[in-house]
Amino acid sequence: MAAEPRDCGGPGASPTGWGVECSSAAEALAAAGAGADIVLLDNLAPQDLHTAAAQAKVAHLWVTVEASGGIILETLPQFLGPHINVVSMGCLTHSAPSLDFALQVLEP
Repeated sequence: MAAEPRDCGGPGASPTGWGVECSSAAEALAAAGAGADIVLLDNLAPQDLHTAAAQAKVAHLWVTVEASGGIILETLPQFLGPHINVVSMGCLTHSAPSLDFALQVLEP
């Protein structure tokens, strides 16, 4: 877990914008207890993720729980649940095929 919550500002960000990446339920509880608005549960197995998310939500109803790490379209349903607010999927960007094109601007 990061020592200090970090700014996650931008459109749709929470009021203070603090998000903390966590790898366990204990870290998630500590982060939310320290004032993080977003708890990013990273690289947890689905069952561990749901357990950690439920514990964080019971203790801190206001916290936003984000699932991340190794989630692909085929496994997405396993990561969805009543205590998960956001799912991040890097496969949408880092595995996207490239498109080679050129733009030619013509003078009027």
